[in-house]
Parts: sequence; structure tokens; C-alpha cells
Amino acid sequence: MPDKLMTEADVVAELRDGMTIGFGGWGSRRKPMSIVKEILRSDLKDLTIAAYGGPEVGMLCAAGKVKKVIYGFVSLDTIPLEPNFRAARQEATIEAMELDEGMMQWGLRAAAYRLPFLPLRVGLGSSVMENTPELRTVTSPYDDGEELVAMPAIHLDVAIVHANRADRRGNAQYLGNDWFYDDWFCMAAEKAFVSAEKVVDTSDFWKEGDPQTVKIPRFHVTGVVEAPGGARFTSNPPDYQRDEEMQKKYATTPWAEFAEEFLA
Repeated sequence: MPDKLMTEADVVAELRDGMTIGFGGWGSRRKPMSIVKEILRSDLKDLTIAAYGGPEVGMLCAAGKVKKVIYGFVSLDTIPLEPNFRAARQEATIEAMELDEGMMQWGLRAAAYRLPFLPLRVGLGSSVMENTPELRTVTSPYDDGEELVAMPAIHLDVAIVHANRADRRGNAQYLGNDWFYDDWFCMAAEKAFVSAEKVVDTSDFWKEGDPQTVKIPRFHVTGVVEAPGGARFTSNPPDYQRDEEMQKKYATTPWAEFAEEFLA
């Protein structure tokens, strides 16, 4: 089996200006922050970011690396509004595709299934359709003739996610309860990179969880990064909880000042 072990710098070397990058995690939980830091240190620009967003979205916007954000929400959880993302939206320095959380998942699934879109009812009669004019509707070809939203596939050049454990082949294990859609991000992408708290032997997965905790199989993964504490200051239970003091500092400190410390 191929050895897929890499460093954060190796991952960033695979990225290019203008790419569409999906970040796993949910709000301020399980974000691949060690790789985000490496992107922030790089010269990358004009990125399209797809995420159930947290601080990674705000940081990349503040650093001027983002052209567009595709999102179900962008929040710090205990701090409802991500401050740097909010500023980018208010100042119109980025393009935005605002989606319902379910629509976002459906777009990832469409890309994973290699379909141009998937139909759903979510969004009908809501301001999502007004705020996201690129969305279209389709009419069922069957006798019901129902009008449905045609959620377009969210094709990703790269997905980057963070897990609790991984092996060198690319299998990824989630020991917490909120792994959500990291697998769909990986399946929707041309390349997927997993950072993990610890890289272990494949047989060691069963020492910490049952087989169902291995949520991402190796054939969806391009590279693995061993990154102890790699999601901090976001949470990654059961390994650690969110650093609320650091998050508060991030939310209340000008980006240039915070970045000097955070990226040191």
C-alpha cells in the first residue's frame, strides 16, 4: 500500500491560485488549522472556499486570499458571527454563495456522485433563492410535475479535513460525535488531504473505537499529515475542547496583530 504521509508544506505545495478548496469541520469544530496556517503563510490567492465555516474562512478572508465563499453558515459557535467574514461580506471584498445547510450537503453529494445537480425542496419559498440568483428550479418529469430546486454540484479541486486518527494509507478515524460531512467533502474533491492528531497503525484503530468510527477510506485520500493539536484553537473531541480564550482573542483583535502571534 502507498505511504501517503506528508507535511503541511507538502499539502500547500499541491495548491494553486484560483482553486476551489473545501474545508471540513463544522463552525469552530475540527478545523484543519495547522494546514490553514500554512496557507496563510503562502502566496496563494483568488481561492474559492466551500465550508460549514468557522475561523478558517474568516482568517483567509482577512488575509486577502479569498475570491468567493460557498457556505451554509460561518460561525465561531460560542461567538455567533465570525468577525472577519462578516467584515468581508459587509465591505463586499468577496463573492458569496449563501446556502441552507442541507443544500450545501446536497451540492457536495452531487459532486461526489458526478452529477450536475440534485433536486430538493429546501430553499423553495425562502430568501435563499433571492440571495443566490444562480440557483435554478426544475420540474419533475413524472405525473406530479413538482417544481424543485436544482442544487448544483459543488465541485472541489481539493478537500482538507481534520480527524482524530489516521493511518499512513489514508484511512481516517473520528472518535467524536460531530464528524458530519467530512467524507462528502473528500468524495466531492479531485484530491483530499487529511490531517490527524496521530498517525497510527491500521490495527490500532480498533483500540480506540469500533470499525464504524473509520469514516473516510483510503481510496478517497491523497495525503495524510500528522498534526498533534492540528485543529486548535477549534475543538476536536475527545482529544481536546475549543480554546475559548484564544477564540475570544481572535474575535476581538485586529487581524494583523493576531496573525503576528498566531502564525509565529
